[in-house]
Amino acid sequence: MANGATRLEAGLIPPPSPDNSLAHADSERADVALAAAGDSQAFERLYRQHINRVHSLVRRMVGGEGDCDELTQDVFVRAWQRLSTFRGEAAFGTWLHRLTVNLVLNWQKSAGRGRKLFDDESLVEAAPARRTSPEDRMDIEQALKKLPPGARQVLVLHDVEGFKHEEIARMLGVQTGTTKAQLHRARKLLRGYVER
Repeated sequence: MANGATRLEAGLIPPPSPDNSLAHADSERADVALAAAGDSQAFERLYRQHINRVHSLVRRMVGGEGDCDELTQDVFVRAWQRLSTFRGEAAFGTWLHRLTVNLVLNWQKSAGRGRKLFDDESLVEAAPARRTSPEDRMDIEQALKKLPPGARQVLVLHDVEGFKHEEIARMLGVQTGTTKAQLHRARKLLRGYVER
């Protein structure tokens, strides 16, 4: 190339595109700052980015026990109210995820479900007989709904959401041995449901 220009400078090679994940993170940080200042349109963008993940987490945690849409809405109402407490030490999605888990656990406790999560061991131990017909197969979401509440909670928090046993035990107010036992039982029951 003449005058020492590179192929990039001459426009023959397009410049590298910016990393979409960095652009997304910057955009999200900007929306969080705007929403914390009261910008409802910025909060709506955050809502649209995170609604599916929040709803999925709520649905998995409550199974068929509650109105997932209403609980999901409660998460975003609470997020809007508490957005000023978000310090940015973690990603907004991580903060929202924790808020979701805490809201669902509090909902279960206030509805009297919290005590029952781990009380009835017979629910956890009872695994129905295997089905043989292919048309009776269920998908994983249906299998999760069939798990006893305590086992489902621990399985979702540990295997799906990635929390450690110590964190789960603190969230649920039980010992780590209980969370480990519930996880083992949940996996066993889930495997039985899916294999049928």
